[in-house]
Amino acid sequence: MKTSGVLVLVLVLLYIDASTEWPTHTVCKEDNLEIHYKSCDPQQDFAFSIDRCSDITTHTFNIRAAMILRHNIKELYVKIDLIMNGKTVLTYSETLCEPGHSKLIFCGKKKGEHLYYEGPVTLGLKEIPQGDYIVSAKLTNEDHVTVACAEFTVKNYLDY
Repeated sequence: MKTSGVLVLVLVLLYIDASTEWPTHTVCKEDNLEIHYKSCDPQQDFAFSIDRCSDITTHTFNIRAAMILRHNIKELYVKIDLIMNGKTVLTYSETLCEPGHSKLIFCGKKKGEHLYYEGPVTLGLKEIPQGDYIVSAKLTNEDHVTVACAEFTVKNYLDY
């Protein structure tokens, strides 16, 4: 029995190593709005969910996100790009963690620690732009190493 268990584990690890990209996950799919994401970090996937798609257009909505850190977070920077028709139309960047000034509860976490956040997020959006587009988000640390990276595909057919 132990031999078959080891064989299954080896096959799973070989399959994971042979795949070229992470699967696409569905965040939500309601009426006229769909949001999917895929990790763009070749070494790590992560978990992300929201309660309901319709909550995103409200001022504040709840999310859940989890991953195991592969790198320390002394400093953390985010860069977000809005991509439409293959062209970047908007870029936003911000420092999230730095010594003496941290905006997030997980600043200072170490490699190997489990990162989990469940709670409110405010985007400040009155509406989600209509159409199909990609939101690319990348978190890097003080060593310019990727902590997390994702591409969110948004399909909004709702006409406000």
